[in-house]
Amino acid sequence: MNPNLLEKPASQVVEQRLTLSGVTWEQYEILRAALDEFPAVRIIYLKGTLEIFMPSPEHEMIKTVLGRLIELYSIETNTRLYGCGSTTYRNRAKERGLEPDESYCVGTLKEFPDFAIEVTVTSGSINKLDVYQRLGVPEVWFWQDGRLFLYHLREEKYELIERSEFIPDLDIDLLVRCASIPDQYDAAVEFRKALH
Repeated sequence: MNPNLLEKPASQVVEQRLTLSGVTWEQYEILRAALDEFPAVRIIYLKGTLEIFMPSPEHEMIKTVLGRLIELYSIETNTRLYGCGSTTYRNRAKERGLEPDESYCVGTLKEFPDFAIEVTVTSGSINKLDVYQRLGVPEVWFWQDGRLFLYHLREEKYELIERSEFIPDLDIDLLVRCASIPDQYDAAVEFRKALH
């Protein structure tokens, strides 16, 4: 890690991205395997285009607090969620692969998550919804600029929705408000209090 990154406020740290074209599936798999020892590095692959991404501290903080709040919701409401984290999901036949920031299965574990969460601090060159769509992930949540956008897959197209269809009782406005609290502990306490 660059020690200079620690001196800057999180909001000033620029995320690092590298995009390559003309990458074969085999090359993608070799790179993915080679970078497995670096958990902070994410790779997105879409039909020959590969993006290597190093998240900023701001990105990781938001991802972590969202995950904590969703897991707290699961426990407080007896909702059976299985966190899959940043597992690599890929499909060779459809030439797509990525690691979500967080991902969950509802009810039971499945090959692909029921919903995935993506935190966008800076946008990349690959359309993640296209990757998720071909992988068949039913719901994708995007955190961007302090807002949460939920998409549900219907007839091979994502549509913007107001509430999750997997956890419909989750108050998205409450989740966003609490995830925006700078202190993670305070965010969890406030969220838990509001759930009761």
